[in-house]
Amino acid sequence: MVERNVKGITLIALVITVIILLILAGIAIATLTGENRSINKIKNSKRRNNYKKLSRTIGNYLDGC
Repeated sequence: MVERNVKGITLIALVITVIILLILAGIAIATLTGENRSINKIKNSKRRNNYKKLSRTIGNYLDGC
């Protein structure tokens, strides 16, 4: 009988790994970019904070006049 030394990754294992990674990437992108998702929440939070800072600054300026 002939003995085979199999070393390395088979093509099937490599393809399955790539498919799993693509699925995970798709889920991550969908989670971050949809409406009312993480990125939009962060942007809205920054806008609210900027508005509050601007409001305080204008209030302080008008109080000093």
